[in-house]
Amino acid sequence: MFGNKKSNNQVLIDMAQKQKRYEALVHVYHKELYRFAYWLCRDPHIADDLVQETFLRAWRSLDSLLDQKAAKSWLLTILRRENARRFERKQFDYSDIEDELLVDETSHSLDDEMEQTVIQRQIALLPDEYKEPLLLQVVMGCSGEEIANILDLNKNTVITRLYRARNQLKEALSRDDEQLKGASK
Repeated sequence: MFGNKKSNNQVLIDMAQKQKRYEALVHVYHKELYRFAYWLCRDPHIADDLVQETFLRAWRSLDSLLDQKAAKSWLLTILRRENARRFERKQFDYSDIEDELLVDETSHSLDDEMEQTVIQRQIALLPDEYKEPLLLQVVMGCSGEEIANILDLNKNTVITRLYRARNQLKEALSRDDEQLKGASK
């Protein structure tokens, strides 16, 4: 009717291959994307929505991903843009509700959980220009080159921001430690 049988079969084969590529992306990157989304928004429901929307957009433009080695950076870029879109349409609710904490299931003790909470809070207080590269490196395991591509920055700028982020984090954690020692005296 609309074409020959061979072209119809090719369309079905192409769709099946696309489906397999997509499922592989979801399988490999879902947990990492969720973790990064949670770091960005600090809300498990919003993080779920961000990841879902990221994968929906990835499905729609999967054919534009030519280099499979770039999949992680490509997905992170989509997620960051989706998070930015959230602010374009969000009406802010200014409440005094404290953020929920993301606690790794492998935490072994209350001390580990408290330390993780302190570090997470200090990272959250970093300016976005330092926080984002640090999270991309530490949480997502991205290289400096990948971070530069995702954030559309020069690699040297990324290295400088990572250095400054670590220094600011170290200073903040040192201040917290000194305050704790002073309070216990």
